[in-house]
Amino acid sequence: MRDVAVIGVGMTKWGELWEKSLRTIFDETALLAIEDAGVERIDSMVVGCMSSGLFVGQEHLASLLADSLGRIPIPAARVESACSSGGLALRQGFIEVASGLSDVVLVAGVEKMTDVTGCEATYALGTAADQEYEGYHGLTFPGLYAMMAVAHMHQYGTTREQLARVAVKNHENGSKNPLAQFPFKVTVDAVVNSVLVADPLRILDCSPITDGAAAVVLCPLDLARKTGKPFVRIAGTGQATDTIALSSRKDLTWLESTRVAAQKALAMAGRKIDDIHLFEVHDCFTIAEIMITEALGLVGKGRGGPAVEEGLTSMGGKYPVNPSGGLKAKGHPVGATGVAQAVEAVKQLRGEAGERQVKGAKRALTQNMGGTGGSSVVHVFEAE
Repeated sequence: MRDVAVIGVGMTKWGELWEKSLRTIFDETALLAIEDAGVERIDSMVVGCMSSGLFVGQEHLASLLADSLGRIPIPAARVESACSSGGLALRQGFIEVASGLSDVVLVAGVEKMTDVTGCEATYALGTAADQEYEGYHGLTFPGLYAMMAVAHMHQYGTTREQLARVAVKNHENGSKNPLAQFPFKVTVDAVVNSVLVADPLRILDCSPITDGAAAVVLCPLDLARKTGKPFVRIAGTGQATDTIALSSRKDLTWLESTRVAAQKALAMAGRKIDDIHLFEVHDCFTIAEIMITEALGLVGKGRGGPAVEEGLTSMGGKYPVNPSGGLKAKGHPVGATGVAQAVEAVKQLRGEAGERQVKGAKRALTQNMGGTGGSSVVHVFEAE
């Protein structure tokens, strides 16, 4: 199996992109990554997208986007794993290069979510939950994560203020990211007193509805070295699944798929969690980041809340989490999120993150998950 490197990244500003179509968002971002890589050809393409059929009425993205980018007849594929579709696309691109099937692979994630009403968007996102046992009874994702939050608060004493501090931290980081959907700061009081969505979660605990895309270009490590340009090696990849329904899990406060995926990625990279200098994780809701830090092993069970309160996961802390602003501030176009995490990891390891640069960063970990943790993909990146 060949070592794999990221030689190009691309991302445009995320938000409510009314004037742009799904293919336009994809094309702009893919071209940025190809230009950054300095390559003239790509051998194949993998695109992560959760639900283009429900959001914009368009399926068959493999043909649509290869054609729109002017790259037919290359092999192209669209992959889906709910909100971890982008992370899965990166893993599939990695496998294609590592196996020798292709030398230069474009991996992208894209989602156009604002062309439908709020109710329609809620329905589309809800398809990532168990439709018979959860959706049928009216549960939405804020409701599911609210149950996880209540369980965590009851079991470990996690506080309403600790949840709010996740949003405060990530908006602080996002205020330094010019591509973020919401690049502004918030306060604990603002979060706690924002509109109630599903008790105890309020609107400022929730990631937004977002249009956006992100892209990376992969190639074998030996080819990357010949380019003479900065690159980052993908040292490890891990993927795992869990039950789709919360009711089937042993513990509502634990993300087993994240633990297993991280364990696999770190083992492949030959690293321990303390070897990692920054983390981009799937903070779709504030409680999600708290639970993810525990599942990754940054802190023990039940210590995710105190960790953010003590500044352990802040930019100046031992484990900087979501320097990009995370899903909370940067935005969450569901199929693109996992690839955007890789873009941030590469920028950080190339020393190109500007005001939010983590000093001396040589290794990064990304964690992207679908639904309430029914699927999870983790990657470890290393600077060369």
